[in-house]
Amino acid sequence: MDMVRTKLSRLLPVVAASAGVLALSACGSGGTTNAASSSTPSTTASPTSTTVTSTAPSATSTTAAAPPVAQPADNGLCKAGDVTLSLGQGDAGAGSVYRPLLIKNTSSKPCEIQGFPGVSYVAGNDGHQVGKDAFREGTKGNAVKLDPGQTAAADIQFVNVRNFDPATCQPTAVKGLRIYLPQETASKFVPTDGTACASTKIPGNQLSVKTVHPA
Repeated sequence: MDMVRTKLSRLLPVVAASAGVLALSACGSGGTTNAASSSTPSTTASPTSTTVTSTAPSATSTTAAAPPVAQPADNGLCKAGDVTLSLGQGDAGAGSVYRPLLIKNTSSKPCEIQGFPGVSYVAGNDGHQVGKDAFREGTKGNAVKLDPGQTAAADIQFVNVRNFDPATCQPTAVKGLRIYLPQETASKFVPTDGTACASTKIPGNQLSVKTVHPA
């Protein structure tokens, strides 16, 4: 028994020494590994640069087109700009003078005219109307076709305003006539000197007009 204990006591220091060597070896090995790991440069994948192309359509500045200007319909009727107007020679009657209103087509295309022209006296620099519009006498006639250069006429009766009481008539100097062709909204001016009644309460008509007819 004593011999066994003696052998064990001799072996323990050897085992302990071996274990220490092994521990030191393990520590040394671990330190080397850590150092190697720390000396190795870190490799980090850099992101790849990518250009993104937008597929959205670019904004385009657009201006809405202005609507076309409406042009007056060409219905074949004579317009103010198609004709020239003048007064023809007249015939004297009982207290009146009858003169034809001459309507000449001075355009480059034929046109038609039918019915009564609108006629009134005008005065002053502003062309204000004096008295009533001309009375339409008779019935509406047939359409008159005017080729370029042709003329139609409408007879106008000019009453001598001296036949009226001056207090009622209110005599006023006039510069001419304002004329509207049938179915036309633009007027034309025909100069003529004379005197008209400014009052609209005279008994009778100071102007009368008949329908258009071939000249």
